[in-house]
Amino acid sequence: MDEGSELSLTIAQIVQRLKGSHLHSQIERQAKECLHQPDIKLESLKEDVRSFLKTSGWERQLQNAVYRELHVQLPPSHPAAPAEHLKEPLAYMRKAQASWEKRVLKSLNSMSTELGVPLARMRPAAEQKELTNKWNEMGTDEPDLTRFRPVYAPKDFLEVLIGLRNPNHDSSEDIGVRSHWGLIQVPLNVRDIPQLRQAYSELNLTTGQLGIDDHAHIHPDLFENEYVQVGKKVLLEQDSAAAQQYSRQGCSTGLRADLWALILNATNQPQDVMHYEQLTAGVIQHDLLVDNLIYKDVKLTASNDDYYFVFEDFLYQVLLCFSRDTAVLDHFKYNSATPPKSVIQGKEGDEECAVVYPPNGVIPFHGFSMYVAPLCFLYNEPSKLYSVFREMYIRYFFRLHSISSSPSGIVSLCLQFERLLQTYLPQLFYHLRQIGAQPLRIAFKWMVRAFSGYLSTDQLLLLWDRILGYDSLEIVAVLAAAVFAFRAENLMEVTSLASAEAVLADLSTLKVMPLIQIFLFATAI
Repeated sequence: MDEGSELSLTIAQIVQRLKGSHLHSQIERQAKECLHQPDIKLESLKEDVRSFLKTSGWERQLQNAVYRELHVQLPPSHPAAPAEHLKEPLAYMRKAQASWEKRVLKSLNSMSTELGVPLARMRPAAEQKELTNKWNEMGTDEPDLTRFRPVYAPKDFLEVLIGLRNPNHDSSEDIGVRSHWGLIQVPLNVRDIPQLRQAYSELNLTTGQLGIDDHAHIHPDLFENEYVQVGKKVLLEQDSAAAQQYSRQGCSTGLRADLWALILNATNQPQDVMHYEQLTAGVIQHDLLVDNLIYKDVKLTASNDDYYFVFEDFLYQVLLCFSRDTAVLDHFKYNSATPPKSVIQGKEGDEECAVVYPPNGVIPFHGFSMYVAPLCFLYNEPSKLYSVFREMYIRYFFRLHSISSSPSGIVSLCLQFERLLQTYLPQLFYHLRQIGAQPLRIAFKWMVRAFSGYLSTDQLLLLWDRILGYDSLEIVAVLAAAVFAFRAENLMEVTSLASAEAVLADLSTLKVMPLIQIFLFATAI
């Protein structure tokens, strides 16, 4: 398609999506109401209504909604392209993802059968009342979860990624021996350091950054004070695109919550609060098997974390509501995954009685609750926390546990991490490989969680600032490589996988931005 028709198609798709939105009806109502104002003239009706919508802030809200749609919709493609090609263009990736989904669903169904626990059931009235009363203190509950196990852990998923192969690719054609050093053996294009320097130019050594104590040319206090004032102006303007650009140099603690919500266009309007309350009612009415997986995951991860254990109640509330939210299903249009389906009890064998399970189409795995935990530091209102988490998930986090060729997908991140290490730290990579400590086996758990639970919270939020600012998870792979570079001297001394893991066991003292800056802009190329 040429550029003109591509643009027309994108505009048509966005208009179509926004037509059914609450914002559309609000703008329509405001436009009708403004007709009664004396300064609206019949001869210049169109211009006057447009001017009113601009001055009253509705035009900006529309711009932010369009900006959000551009981030979450499918890239323009040929109108005749099949739907599955839009989700994922490479057939072998689609096949691997479908096979993985079957395996996960089978594990969930067999757990249901073995334990005699139905996938879903209506709660009796007494149980509903009890849950309503303890909704804000679910962390005090100690259900017996010993029989439940996570459906899968990141290491299981890594084994699947290691087995990925493109059947049309002859690996003997690869130039250089190094291409075979890593565990990921698929031919995808990932950026090297010169390309990353260009893409992440705002992170260079001479630009002021929040998250770096000693700025080269600017006194820290002076830079931060001035930068915070700019941040306040961005919030005043309520412009999503400006907020995203601003976030590339980091967000100050006091402004971060509002800036992230603005970037994601995650609102907390009465209709959002009502939606959250409806989801809460759904949790109280029905008990799902996946609820036990959520409880178990929070107990195994966040509850044992020094930073996040205090948010246990929030995590239950948000994740239980998330599992019921059918609005999440929308993201499967551009996600290589397909929502799992289960058959209603007693209707086995009848495909028409298959329903998406859980209702949001996302089966939680070990560590899933860590996508929410850091956001609890920013938002103390559950409906707002929920709104931001859902947007973060449908833009970024889903890519960390689905098989795709996306540059922000976990396969590309793994490949990029290995390529960066192989190219710029070949001795270290070779040494670790020789002693049976493949770097990816250590770094994978960091990347699949976007480092949540591994970095101190202030450092993690600085990293996530850049994910939002650059609208990409690529920086996660860069940081993983930078950590290995930083600990290279110690790692060259280790003689086993266990000792390599010990060197990299504690990342809580690391300063994220200096590591990334030095790796990207001070590495010899």
